[in-house]
Amino acid sequence: MEIIAVKVDSEIEHSLYIDLLKNLTKEKQNKLNKFRNKKDAYRSLLGEILIRTEIMNLTHIKNHEIVFEKNSYGKPKVMKIPQLHFNVSHSGDWVTCAIDRSIIGIDVELIASIDYGIADRFFSKQEVVDLLTKEEPQKLNYFFDLWTLKESYIKTDGRGLSIPLDSFSIRKTNEVIQLTTENPLKGVFFKQYEIDDLYKCSVCALNNQFPPIPRVQSLIDTCNIFLNHINRIH
Repeated sequence: MEIIAVKVDSEIEHSLYIDLLKNLTKEKQNKLNKFRNKKDAYRSLLGEILIRTEIMNLTHIKNHEIVFEKNSYGKPKVMKIPQLHFNVSHSGDWVTCAIDRSIIGIDVELIASIDYGIADRFFSKQEVVDLLTKEEPQKLNYFFDLWTLKESYIKTDGRGLSIPLDSFSIRKTNEVIQLTTENPLKGVFFKQYEIDDLYKCSVCALNNQFPPIPRVQSLIDTCNIFLNHINRIH
């Protein structure tokens, strides 16, 4: 299992951005070119090249041979490589990805003030009770603990928001995370990573072989590693 995090804390030189872009599919290029916000384009680009780099590294296939397909719920996977699973998440200044030999989900969120009425709409009754016992700032932190853990679970399942968020319950007591659900996906493991004091990052997987810390890369290093892999495999 690999967990990678990249901080979007600088601009990508235009010539480098063009070099990266031309190594993606026309569909992805068109999507990136439609972003009005440069940071949004960077986040989407970085998620793509992180996964492509790991696929090249793990399988030794060439970048132009990588083909993504989506399941009926929109979760992407690598065509003809069923043993490789991945998931990407980004928020604010961070792009994260998780790769494993079995289904996996990751979610990162910027901690920001929210209306706790959201919990009544999306959390289970037990989760709402647990949340309301907290005092600030623990209450806000616990909300984003639950939110990212729940998102990582539904992303692991692969059906996304077609799974009602109140159809399962997560409790976090100290470092112990427990799942209660009648959904088919049971027996999963969770881990949270502290990539930044202002963010929550949670991972859900079918095994507990989590790395102790994520691999943190700079934006520029991530871009250069991708291009170096392409040149080396060529």
